[in-house]
Amino acid sequence: MDDFKEKLISLLHYPNISWNTVFQILKKDPDLQHFHRLSPGTQQQSFLFSPKNILTASFHPPTQSLQKEIIHEQIRQYETNDIAVISIFDKEYPSALKEIYQPPWALFAKGDLSLLETNPKLAVVGSRQATQYGKNAIRLIFPGLIEKGVLIVSGLAKGIDALAHEYAIKNGGNTIGVIAGGLYHIYPKENMDLAIEMMKTQLVLSEYPPDTKPLKWHFPARNRIISGLSNGTFIVEAKRKSGSLITANYAVNEGRDVFSLPGSIFNPFSIGTNELIQQGAKLVMRAEDILEEIRL
Repeated sequence: MDDFKEKLISLLHYPNISWNTVFQILKKDPDLQHFHRLSPGTQQQSFLFSPKNILTASFHPPTQSLQKEIIHEQIRQYETNDIAVISIFDKEYPSALKEIYQPPWALFAKGDLSLLETNPKLAVVGSRQATQYGKNAIRLIFPGLIEKGVLIVSGLAKGIDALAHEYAIKNGGNTIGVIAGGLYHIYPKENMDLAIEMMKTQLVLSEYPPDTKPLKWHFPARNRIISGLSNGTFIVEAKRKSGSLITANYAVNEGRDVFSLPGSIFNPFSIGTNELIQQGAKLVMRAEDILEEIRL
């Protein structure tokens, strides 16, 4: 890791560092030559996602050599633990992700990095309380997608996300999981075995350093990465107010395709997906409905 990259990654380890703070620092010091001379308290935070979206805090870079050494040692351990760090300035960084609003400054990755180059990619998200209907739809639609080489991207959450990863693997395909928090803190714990399997044979990503515990606003933040990596987003099940709809909204704003599974008007988990169809999302009944839009 070169000097500039290590400084950038070190910056991401500071408590409560925000995307905007990193942007302002790079704007003033593009090569981070004065990185270690930053004055504590001179930078202000502006969180992209926080409980009230208005939280601010002072930026306090470590000023003691011991603190710097701790961060340096953490970064050194990533290679030991087979964790790759891809900065936005690296050639391996996905070009599609650079197009989104506030792309991650870095991706902390464990698994098969070649999957970042696999196309097309389809984001598949939905309710954490997956119904049998949603499970059956994934069983029906995924074989056709995987057969055509579509890579599945999801959030390693319980419910539809976990099913999307599992059925991609069961059908002999590939999948990428984008998590909230860091790689050392998989949430929910019930998906730990799946995450470990994916770290060995697939790929798990986070924009946060590995020892970051997941916080409430990390979840909507990671949705922009899920949709940003993908050519399109498929919403399987969603209530009217759902995190899955946030992902769909990101996809729309990024000019990506949005697909939606229709459902019964009596099923609360289909209200969100049906409304997406009303708003212009493509109704999906079979794999071909997706393939004819995202096939590259």
